[in-house]
Amino acid sequence: MASKKRLAMRAKATVKGRAEIREIPKNATLGRSTPLSAHARIKDQRSPNFRETKMSESQRPIAIDLFAGAGGMSLGFEQSGFDVVAAIEIDPIHAAIHEFNFPNCAVLARSVVGLTGKEIRRAAKIGSAQVDVVFGGPPCQGFSMIGQRALEDPRNNLVNEFVRIVSELKANYFVFENVKGLTVGRHRKFLEELIQAFNRVGYSMRMPWQVLNARHYGVPQDRQRLILMGARKGMEMPEYPPILTRSKAETAKLRLRQATTPTVSDALEDLPNAEDFEELWSSDEIRVAKWPSAKSSYAKELRCLTNDAWHFGYVRNWDRNILTSSMRTEHTEISRRRFGHTAEGEVEPISRFFKLPSDSVANTLRAGTDSARGAFTSPRPIHYLYPRCVTVREMARLHGFPDWFRLHPTKWHGARQIGNAVAPPMARALGTQILRAAGIFAYRPFDPIDLGNPALLKMGMAQAAAHFGVQSPIGKRDRKSGARKRKQSDIEFEQQVAARS
Repeated sequence: MASKKRLAMRAKATVKGRAEIREIPKNATLGRSTPLSAHARIKDQRSPNFRETKMSESQRPIAIDLFAGAGGMSLGFEQSGFDVVAAIEIDPIHAAIHEFNFPNCAVLARSVVGLTGKEIRRAAKIGSAQVDVVFGGPPCQGFSMIGQRALEDPRNNLVNEFVRIVSELKANYFVFENVKGLTVGRHRKFLEELIQAFNRVGYSMRMPWQVLNARHYGVPQDRQRLILMGARKGMEMPEYPPILTRSKAETAKLRLRQATTPTVSDALEDLPNAEDFEELWSSDEIRVAKWPSAKSSYAKELRCLTNDAWHFGYVRNWDRNILTSSMRTEHTEISRRRFGHTAEGEVEPISRFFKLPSDSVANTLRAGTDSARGAFTSPRPIHYLYPRCVTVREMARLHGFPDWFRLHPTKWHGARQIGNAVAPPMARALGTQILRAAGIFAYRPFDPIDLGNPALLKMGMAQAAAHFGVQSPIGKRDRKSGARKRKQSDIEFEQQVAARS
């Protein structure tokens, strides 16, 4: 039996009706490109050393998600081997979606302001159990203030709440994610103050901080996020995850034998075209009798066609023949013509929509704004093959969400839930590094679980607020320019005139 220092992860699996332990060396690379079976040494349950390593599912390491959204980080950390026991999300609609996808997680639809560690423990029913990691991305604003401490800006109060809750829970580790812009110019002062704030409550931070790109962790999207990782003083500090995937051009230039990042076509080519189904005008789901075959390993993973696709997460009971999150968008013939004339990888000049390149990665998928800031929808990119914007399910594929993961049926809420989320494969890589630093073994749960009540998926704001027993936080659009919207036919006519002149 290898020593603890040589092991980073151990997983339970059921092979021919027999439980087995899989031992993975610490220097093994876990990811889409390296299936578990490719680097696992299997030991039989009847081995005399089995009892030393046997662990029940109730002993999986504990994680808590702050500012959870629909659950991108929750999913990634679960897949790395954590049990996410509590999630806090102020938006009731997002909270309802989280509750559906993570039925064993306590979801608190409220602000973190004033929320205590004791209240979180009570809701999660974990008593005094050790919390292994707290993660989340608090909104950060007020960086332009000169001559004042950034963390004293009341708009950055949520960051202080994040620090406070990590401290009150006495978590061994934390992961803080945010926009790349925090690392440049005078914004760096904010990070320096944040490091001091964590130091005052007994935590150190891995330095220097890093900006990670989801495309380096098996996600077909160029998406950069600032990641701060910290540990309670006295705990081993986690390392940032190594790059797992690169583009074909990068691997050739650097002469590396490394897995390549999946492309847009790898992610989307096996999905049925939403425009083939009339029912998707009024619904976001349809049963599809025959699906195109999944050619890429990425598509096979997101369709959960192999056991390793679940990583160290809980297998969900779901119907894989139902296409979800695929409500159609009505485009004018003029728009379709413009979309069709736009080259892959270029921006359509009128709508400013980006057309996805089939052989590369997507641009950063954005969330738009919530109702309090105008309820503006962020533009969805144009499909590389069809003259239309991508569906929410296609966005989910480009973000690393598996097909069982459900989102709100409306395009606005669904796209916002994806745009606000950390890509799950990148979160999984972060969770793996936390486990390695802590010396905790990851185990595959034996039993599958059911998803939540389907009614959670279709709740409006008032319904979701009532479900959680909170006041509806709906805001009104507060900005209207009063300008008349130009007709597309007028715009096209003006272009034709300009082209002839």
